[in-house]
Amino acid sequence: MSLCCSVILFISCKSKQATNDISSLTPVGPAFVADSAFAYCQAQCDFGPRTMNSDAHEQCAQWIIKKFEQFGCKVTTQQATLTGYDGTPLKSTNIIASYLPSSLSSSSSLERILLCAHWDSRPWADNDPDSANWRKPVMAANDGASGVAVMLEIARQLQKADSLKVGVDFICFDAEDWGTPQWDTTTQVNGDPWALGAQYWAQQFAQNSGGQSYRFGILLDMVGGQGARFYQEGVSRQYALDIVKKVWTAAKVVGYGSMFPDEANGGITDDHVPVNEVAKIPCIDIIPYYPDCQQSSFGPTWHTLNDDMQHIDKNTLQAVGQTVIQVLFSE
Repeated sequence: MSLCCSVILFISCKSKQATNDISSLTPVGPAFVADSAFAYCQAQCDFGPRTMNSDAHEQCAQWIIKKFEQFGCKVTTQQATLTGYDGTPLKSTNIIASYLPSSLSSSSSLERILLCAHWDSRPWADNDPDSANWRKPVMAANDGASGVAVMLEIARQLQKADSLKVGVDFICFDAEDWGTPQWDTTTQVNGDPWALGAQYWAQQFAQNSGGQSYRFGILLDMVGGQGARFYQEGVSRQYALDIVKKVWTAAKVVGYGSMFPDEANGGITDDHVPVNEVAKIPCIDIIPYYPDCQQSSFGPTWHTLNDDMQHIDKNTLQAVGQTVIQVLFSE
């Protein structure tokens, strides 16, 4: 996956608006198909770990591009050589797939929503319970592939829909998971070594957006794990509390409120941070929190060799995918 890094910083904000009366709301939009999302997750894993600068990474990029194109999106790529925490040059590709691309013009009255996830794999299983695995690459079924899989299934559903009143950009961020491994205690790191692709995208957007803007953004990170529950992440509440409330209300409307508890967890470093702070787009993070897991608060498979397809749960994919569809079609 992704994310990583450190945590624990509780943030409180005053509510910008009252939560909707859920009893007056009904499910809208097409049915998310978890079997399809599961298959897209498996297809990414079939390439092997998609670590930076690897053949599997390049092959998977082309597959993701073709799938979004198959679903009627206009796809562009943003390529850059970024510098890893250890000085390694990383050949990075952010993949941007636009639904209703005609509304990309600054003269268009149609507003756009940003959905995003990272697609690269962690090169080191540095949180594995067996230290012999700490330098092995992670398959990243959940921490990477699941977010892209959910976005692909949403794109497939949008292709068949005719009632959506907003445009959507799906962004697959690269180079998210090259952050400093736990076993490296000597390398001096300058800047934030996580979410490098999102940092680059946000900088370019801030400089070259040409008037384009987004109503809000939703980041999907580790959205397929077994036993996942999605607490309200702290940075999301700090920058976009109204969007948090919108998404958590949508989860209740479509029957997954128990997986989206109205409780806050710590603020974390993830792709949504530069989107908020640099691109100035209000963006929230849907990311699991396991308060009772000793292995990691991100769950027992995070940055381990167990982040594989055997630990992907279709019900989790369904809950997140249907919630996001509810949000989109409620706009």
